[in-house]
Amino acid sequence: MPLQKMVFKPGVDRENTRYTSEGGWYECDKIRFRSGMPEKIGGWNRISTNSFLGIARSLFSWVTLGSQKLLGVGTNLKFYIEQGGTYYDITPIRAAVSLTDPFTTVSGSTTVTVTDAAGGYINDDFVTFSGASAVGGLTLNGEFQITYLTGNTYTITASEAASSSASGGGSVTATYQVNTGPAVAETLVGWGAAGWGLGTWSVGVTSTDALRLWTQSNFGEDLIFAARGGNLFFWDATDALTTRGVLLSSETNASNVPVKVNTVLVSDNRFVFCFGTNVLGSTDIDPMLLRWSDQENAVNWTPSSTNQAGDLRLSKGSEIITAVQGRQEILVWTDSALYALQYVGAPAVWSSQTVGENLSIASTRAVAYANGVAYWMGVGGFYRYDGRVQSLPCTVKRYIFNDFNTEQYDQVFAGTNEAFSEIWWFYCPSGSTTASRYVIYNYAQNIWYYGNLSRSAWIDSGIRDFPLAATYNNNVVNHEDGIDDNETGTNAGISSFITSAQFDLDDGHKFAFIQKVYPDVTFDGSTVDSPSATLSLFAAQNSGSGRNSPASEGGTNTGSITRTATAPIEAFTSRLDLRVRGRQLALKIESSEAGVKWQLGSPRLEMRPDGRR
Repeated sequence: MPLQKMVFKPGVDRENTRYTSEGGWYECDKIRFRSGMPEKIGGWNRISTNSFLGIARSLFSWVTLGSQKLLGVGTNLKFYIEQGGTYYDITPIRAAVSLTDPFTTVSGSTTVTVTDAAGGYINDDFVTFSGASAVGGLTLNGEFQITYLTGNTYTITASEAASSSASGGGSVTATYQVNTGPAVAETLVGWGAAGWGLGTWSVGVTSTDALRLWTQSNFGEDLIFAARGGNLFFWDATDALTTRGVLLSSETNASNVPVKVNTVLVSDNRFVFCFGTNVLGSTDIDPMLLRWSDQENAVNWTPSSTNQAGDLRLSKGSEIITAVQGRQEILVWTDSALYALQYVGAPAVWSSQTVGENLSIASTRAVAYANGVAYWMGVGGFYRYDGRVQSLPCTVKRYIFNDFNTEQYDQVFAGTNEAFSEIWWFYCPSGSTTASRYVIYNYAQNIWYYGNLSRSAWIDSGIRDFPLAATYNNNVVNHEDGIDDNETGTNAGISSFITSAQFDLDDGHKFAFIQKVYPDVTFDGSTVDSPSATLSLFAAQNSGSGRNSPASEGGTNTGSITRTATAPIEAFTSRLDLRVRGRQLALKIESSEAGVKWQLGSPRLEMRPDGRR
């Protein structure tokens, strides 16, 4: 009986039906393509047993002059610097207030009410008390998280219950960290959802509380960072890792440093840029304004004939979304256009040119830059810029955007994995507020694939050995590190699979009967003695009947592909005895056990015609 060699096109195509996509792949999870052939992706390991507070939305790595490898980690609650697996809290201070007898305890309760008429705090903020004396059997010195009540009071939770109901605490210093932000975009509806006086009486308005997003960039060995809509902060690398960040405007010789900023970036030629910032002399953000410091001087923002500080207001769009350093230019996205900024020297210093119009961008973090090309996700599609803007054809576009939580576009983020020529985008599916799905564009092979994985931020290897990603378990993991899932410290297998589109004999005129399969699979790189994967054939009577539906003629047959040897084997071939009959068939390979790595080649099927009924 003749053998049919199965060679499928690389990449996954979900733009058509299973049958129309014949000759390619249709479904997948946690795979990639190497030289056109599918294989399981690499594993991940947490970088330490330590963790941070909040959901991390920003990762940035750099090296100090002392060769310290540092990682900035911005979460919705705090800002950290990671070094050697330890997360150092450098969250800047908002205010320090002197209070007298601010605490009220209740006997038998760990809840303590705090009175502070100065205000400025919000729910989930952090405060550190010092100098407190005992009240209700408790001495409340140290850091606490706030539960805001109303007016000038809030509550904290003590480490033990109070022994009596009392008020007091003596002379206390309350040091407040900068306000926290939402972990997800929050839509508020009703009276009071927006500012006073907005909306119709008894109806109110709808207001979206934006996701807390940090941007950060190194100025030499130091770090400049800001939360969207907040102040511009500075951290000096010569200080101890436990030293908190400070306002950049508080540094020596600071002049007209922006007080509010949406996005910050340090250019290759050492200008500090603020995008979406306040006009000189104002405290209100102009969302289309960008300002830059004097060259080589992060604290001088006052334009004059003796320096190169300046500003520029863009005209196309309603707000600047993000910016990245390109090749001899800075790319700036508004919500409807793309600009290129180029250094021209005094007196203009920086000039802008519109390079794309009538386009969209999903979020502040939706851009990835690789090999001189910018790739980004828009609202309902993808783009690239390599000197000109082009729509990026996507073979899984309908699959992605038909199941997409459009209220959580802010959570979209992109990252490169240049070792495999990949751009990754993570996003929230419909009904979810967790970025639990990803889509990958392989720019070397010009193909797409996708999967399920919960991550909140990503940065490529760069100065580190592996790409880094932030997890919803409040940690950072090395990706492409090993072959298993070690996100929580307990090693587990990674479930991965790929399923072909439907194929047939003579356009499905006759049924096909398959008795034997000769899989072409390698388990090179596996760490167990007997790695295995499962190969399945799904038969259908008609092309519209799916892979394994009640209309299926021959059902499903599976077989285990196992290598039993302790020495590495580059290729593996065995025979699976199956009995499958159908007009259309689909092939699937999958594995979920720990220690298994596989790559599929070109399996052969012993297939013959088997009548028309």
